[in-house]
Amino acid sequence: MKACFMGLGYIGLPTAIIAAKHGVEIVGVDINPQVVEMTNAGKLHIIEPGMEDMLQEVVKAGTLHASTSPETSDAYFIVVPTPFKGNHEPDISYVESATLMVLPFLKERDLYVIESTSPVGTTNKMAELIFSKRPELKGNIHIAYCPERVLPGNVIYELIHNDRVIGGIDEASTRKAKEFYARFVQGTLHSTNSKTAEMCKLTENSCRDSQIAFANELSIICDKAGINVWELIKLANKHPRVNILQPGCGVGGHCIAVDPYFISSTFPKEARMIALAREVNNYKADWCVEKIKNSMLHFELEKKRKPVVALMGLAFKPNIDDLRESPAKYITSMVIQNCTIPDNILVVEPYIKKHNEYKLTDYKEAYQKADIVAFLTAHEPFKSLDWSDEKMILDFCGVFKH
Repeated sequence: MKACFMGLGYIGLPTAIIAAKHGVEIVGVDINPQVVEMTNAGKLHIIEPGMEDMLQEVVKAGTLHASTSPETSDAYFIVVPTPFKGNHEPDISYVESATLMVLPFLKERDLYVIESTSPVGTTNKMAELIFSKRPELKGNIHIAYCPERVLPGNVIYELIHNDRVIGGIDEASTRKAKEFYARFVQGTLHSTNSKTAEMCKLTENSCRDSQIAFANELSIICDKAGINVWELIKLANKHPRVNILQPGCGVGGHCIAVDPYFISSTFPKEARMIALAREVNNYKADWCVEKIKNSMLHFELEKKRKPVVALMGLAFKPNIDDLRESPAKYITSMVIQNCTIPDNILVVEPYIKKHNEYKLTDYKEAYQKADIVAFLTAHEPFKSLDWSDEKMILDFCGVFKH
């Protein structure tokens, strides 16, 4: 069995490595030559605990290599980004481009699977595209959709142990896809059709978005009422049927911050609560910006000088280097735009070495120098810091839970 993975990002590369570890010959394809070069050198271009050792193992064994172009294989996996356009309509052009790249290599009995988060009906659209260009393949290849559902930082375990939903365009395609994933997935493989599998992925992330929106809205209410939201949630969760999530400065990442739009843009009249949850979570980031700006103004009026402000965290969630759709990054950009002395803003992100736009400061140094500290991401190193009554601390993500 040889498999071609189109896309070596946060999901494509780990999945390719795990498959290679379980006896599948892998060619990983990425349009970024640097990613290809690093992968072939056994160097991981993402942060994922334990994954680089596995990469070096499969590269050395010759079961995985990277390239900028596809190769003839038995199975093809589309694991590319699916962003949205300016009007929040999903953009499946990357999926289409990757499909066109593998199109000349497809042959009878091959397996073609989309893992990229996609609007409902995308798998059928790609099947139509394939058959329009290669009509002889209709009824002779297997096409399915199988979304990932892993947590960054715990990908190795979850790729193997999590259940998977697999939906083919027909029963034969579903069976063929299940045979592949059964090589390394120990969780249950659930069969369905491609449209239901696509909607399942969107539903999971829309549900999470709505739950986080409740927590974020509650945090705003508590701030106005003078209530410690962290204590409130802890007490409310003592109820046997209540499980409120932790608030933050918004919602980021390529899944939860994006996927609900795939539903609301397609079903604008029906998806009212899903759309409202997106509005709440987007508003929370703007609310945080205003809190920081107002704190800076009050400090200046009281102390008669500009404050030094530490913005703690750029990643969209704790303990990773992923900045995609990050509300922390957005808040940082908005605060800096409003600042007349940019050098007074100390940007902290311990999980990346450098940033093209911001000069990064060590978190301990920034905390020591700052008059105002805004915690935007609850990274574990930040929790080693001691609370200081001498600083104005804006704990948006529960580092201290004050």
